[in-house]
Amino acid sequence: MGDEKLRILVIGAHPDDCEVTVGGTAALWAAAGHTVRFVSATNGETGHYLQAGAQLAQRRIAEARAAAEILGVQSQVLPIPNGQIEPTITYRRMFIRLIREFQPDLVITHRPNDYHPDHRYTSQLVQDSAYLVMVPNNVPETPPLRYNPVMAYCSDEFQRPYPFTPSVVVAIDSVIEKKYDALHCHTSQVYEWIPWLQGKLEEVPADAADRRAWLMEQRGGRDRAVADRFRDMLIARYGREAGSAVRYAEAFEACEYGARLDEEQVRRLFGGL
Repeated sequence: MGDEKLRILVIGAHPDDCEVTVGGTAALWAAAGHTVRFVSATNGETGHYLQAGAQLAQRRIAEARAAAEILGVQSQVLPIPNGQIEPTITYRRMFIRLIREFQPDLVITHRPNDYHPDHRYTSQLVQDSAYLVMVPNNVPETPPLRYNPVMAYCSDEFQRPYPFTPSVVVAIDSVIEKKYDALHCHTSQVYEWIPWLQGKLEEVPADAADRRAWLMEQRGGRDRAVADRFRDMLIARYGREAGSAVRYAEAFEACEYGARLDEEQVRRLFGGL
């Protein structure tokens, strides 16, 4: 990446989505001196079995800020109630303005084929903003970009209409503890809401250190699975010895609506990670 300072915009649907999918790579970018912003498209106000509304939204905003501080990134939560985001013109204008104001080199979001409507519509809004961020008469009160940023999707396991096909895979072993320290901040989700959904609430330890170890045991398999699924790409990227030894990874797929994520852009945006 040389001496160029990059600007990376990660747009997830909920206050913990960016950490789950891009937390390790974001920590690597931040450590290299690049500017990374995590944006939650919704405020998370329905993501719990006991709390809701403004109280929960405020709690989740605070969790996101604490997690971002650990990773060395910026945190922003949009004022859209979760469960209510739709690919409307109003929200498209909001996303165009958001992208223009940050002036990113790279935008990362969910794939459009995802189980959660908030994920799908967040993805569609990012896609719908591509190209239009360059059109002066679209959202004319915000100066247009003179370029179309590279856009990419974070990894998932959905198979239809087509499975996730990575363009780049990043080893995150060196920052895996930092990633899960950040997720540890999302108490309302990783120790309450998600275990409740999974019927595992009684398994969550009471002690903070025990909780953190339990979190890694429960959730670390996602990053190990990415490394195993795309081992050949890790070997191609880091060499046989180093690539074979990678335990944890995150992967990204090019979105064809942004600037092309060709080999030159991969070197520029992900080189050195």
